[in-house]
Amino acid sequence: MMRKYSLALALLPLASACTQGAPVERQLSARETAELAKALEGKVAGQPVSCIPSYRNDALRVIGNNTVLYRVNKDLVYKADLQGGCNGLSAGDALVLNRTTSSQYCRGDMARSVHLPTGMMSGACAFGDFVPYRTAGK
Repeated sequence: MMRKYSLALALLPLASACTQGAPVERQLSARETAELAKALEGKVAGQPVSCIPSYRNDALRVIGNNTVLYRVNKDLVYKADLQGGCNGLSAGDALVLNRTTSSQYCRGDMARSVHLPTGMMSGACAFGDFVPYRTAGK
């Protein structure tokens, strides 16, 4: 009988975590805001698009828990907001894309955040629209 109570008490935190609402999207810190401003400095936002070509994986840059930049060249950067809970990215977790053989990143593509030292998944999210930022006058 005591064993059943121990198991129930052990599962209580898990049950309460599952009943909580959607994760709260954290605002960018002052450092992250400055990093984003510097990356987009001198650039003007264009019309959002749902897919962009994925030339190189090393062109992706995560800022905070909810923002991804994809730098095509010095004059063009795409910004996408992550939908969902890729918590841990601002603390250094890695963004791992659930890739198929597609040569594009698209709205709705799934990703997860992974704590590299342990290999544990810390969250899951999806790309939103990609907003192009082009150097003014180009």
